Amino acid sequence: MAVPGISGGGAAGLFLAFDKIVFSMAGLRIVSATIEFSAALLMLYFNRVETAFKINCTLALVGPTVLLTTTSLGLVGLAGRVSLSTMAIILTGVALIIIGVNRI
Repeated sequence: MAVPGISGGGAAGLFLAFDKIVFSMAGLRIVSATIEFSAALLMLYFNRVETAFKINCTLALVGPTVLLTTTSLGLVGLAGRVSLSTMAIILTGVALIIIGVNRI
């Protein structure tokens, strides 16, 4: 079964066929997920509410950082294809998400 957009065979061909920006965005999300999963395991390992709370507070820095970085990469990838007004709307949406999350 052929996968659209992927030519050639083998694992090397699979990773070379993806757009660099998309691959970077996915890589950041994988790193973020690994950090989140590791934090969950640490919470279970220490088994103390205070320690779990500290770990959770540390994770509060990871989420927005990954969001901003992946969004920035996406905007760089779309820079030539998206109008300036559309890019401004996207940036406003990201800003509103961050403001909303900080007010919870």
